[in-house]
Amino acid sequence: MRLRNIPGAEEALRQYPTFVDQPARYKGRWKERFGNDHPIHVEIGCGKGRFITTLAARHPETNFIAVELKAEVVLRAAQRTEQREIPNLAFVQFNAAMLNDLFAENEVDRIYLNFSDPWPKKRHYKRRLTYKSFLDVYKQVLKPYGEIHLKTDNENLFEFSLNQFSNERFRLRNITFDLHHSALAEENVMTEYEERFSSRGQRIYRTEAIYLPE
Repeated sequence: MRLRNIPGAEEALRQYPTFVDQPARYKGRWKERFGNDHPIHVEIGCGKGRFITTLAARHPETNFIAVELKAEVVLRAAQRTEQREIPNLAFVQFNAAMLNDLFAENEVDRIYLNFSDPWPKKRHYKRRLTYKSFLDVYKQVLKPYGEIHLKTDNENLFEFSLNQFSNERFRLRNITFDLHHSALAEENVMTEYEERFSSRGQRIYRTEAIYLPE
């Protein structure tokens, strides 16, 4: 998502109870932050926040954390909760490449990657969020048999990701090359991008990757 610079975005975020300032201090202690021992699900790149906010409202038995690098994007997402109390939801401004500085080993149950930047140029493939270096970080924070749920409209990224998962000790399940015409559609929660893409007739690709410990 490209947003113009919003002066004072970082300061404005602090007025929202769902925003967590200096989130690395909760590494290994996120259940203390939420006040319960519920499973932790993390979305990397939250966009305008529709997906993670909807899930959190539907599933109070799970704690949801949205990780986003840009303050302007986090602010836009946090504004969705301005008139709603969602105690099991947190937004953080953090670099996903350093996710192991945000979470302790085995602290995360599930990671969502929704419509991540496909970085289509060959020289940029190492920036894809399903490249080996990122998967190595995810494996550090995921519990054994923890999950990564991937959705994208980019077929090349999807095929690349399937291969990366397979090479890095992940078992694939629920693979679909047309999510909205599959059995998985009924339980699907759409993002803003997904709604736009699907309205144009674009196919949505989805899979779940299960981390298999050594």
